[in-house]
Amino acid sequence: MLRKTVSLVIFILVVSLVAVFGSLFLPGEWYASLHKPSWNPPSWVFGPVWSVLYVLMAVAAWQVWLREHHAGRLALRWWGIQLVLNGAWSWLFFGLHRPGWALAEMAMLFVAILITINHFRRIKPLAANMMIPYLLWVAFAWVLNLSIWLMNGGGLGSIYG
Repeated sequence: MLRKTVSLVIFILVVSLVAVFGSLFLPGEWYASLHKPSWNPPSWVFGPVWSVLYVLMAVAAWQVWLREHHAGRLALRWWGIQLVLNGAWSWLFFGLHRPGWALAEMAMLFVAILITINHFRRIKPLAANMMIPYLLWVAFAWVLNLSIWLMNGGGLGSIYG
């Protein structure tokens, strides 16, 4: 029981580190000055949504880890890859002010999440299902990122590249 509890705490700490890294790059004045679509969620929505998604990601990976399945290592590698990509988005978008780069990076994140879900499904279907809200949110965020990029002069050769 202690091993299970400690391992869950470790998975939660790992996703928390990504959340903390992302929080180093806050929207700020630059983001406030951008044109955004009318359906852009209010800023207070993002914290609670990401909190739930990070917990789901941690518990999903923990469930895969507990199975001690021969394919678990590869599945958790992909989970780690998508987690790194997740954290990198905030740095690209809010830190470097590069919505175009963030858009491309988020497409890679989406693919990495799909691959992770595919690997998780073979090991623990419930874990794969726990990743689906995250996939849907990233799809929504990609469309939002695209809209913001286009509304603010995005395109080939854009300064917002």
